[in-house]
Amino acid sequence: MVTNTSPAAGMMMVAAFLWGTVVTGEELPLTGNVPISEFQNRTEDIKTYDFDAPPQGLFRSITLAEDFEERLGFHRTHEIAPVNPTERFPANVAAILIVFALHQHYQAFTVFGRCIPEQVPGLSPGTMVSEDAMHIALEDESGYLKLSPPSGGWKPGRYKVEIHTGEEINEMSLMGTMRFIVLPARE
Repeated sequence: MVTNTSPAAGMMMVAAFLWGTVVTGEELPLTGNVPISEFQNRTEDIKTYDFDAPPQGLFRSITLAEDFEERLGFHRTHEIAPVNPTERFPANVAAILIVFALHQHYQAFTVFGRCIPEQVPGLSPGTMVSEDAMHIALEDESGYLKLSPPSGGWKPGRYKVEIHTGEEINEMSLMGTMRFIVLPARE
């Protein structure tokens, strides 16, 4: 559609556009050449990942518990939920469970748990006393690791569990560490 407008109206629109551009351009501050280190990868902005703390990133939540229950989730999926979350277990506990929920992932993998005594009389630190692994399929949103008692049962003391993910345990697969305490057996 062709319209007949006056040349003065067209000139007015061009002048308004140019004036707006000039005013906006003058308000922007100009900066000199700044070293990259001042605005990119600044050391004060870097938060280091703590491998000696509970895992983050892939895990939405992860907790130690006495038991778990399976629920039907929002998308009609099976969700594993912790029952009686705790970090203190009696020595006669049947198993120690680590229950976790995951963020969305695009590949199947395995979650590994390796239990090592930290401060347990009669056990040397670094000796693996229990371990478990769970294969996580693409559609899985949660899972658990079940740490069975070592031969002779759990000895009272402090333990740590290294959580690894991937296809195998290696120096790059560590995601974090969970800790728990075993107390003398309750009757």
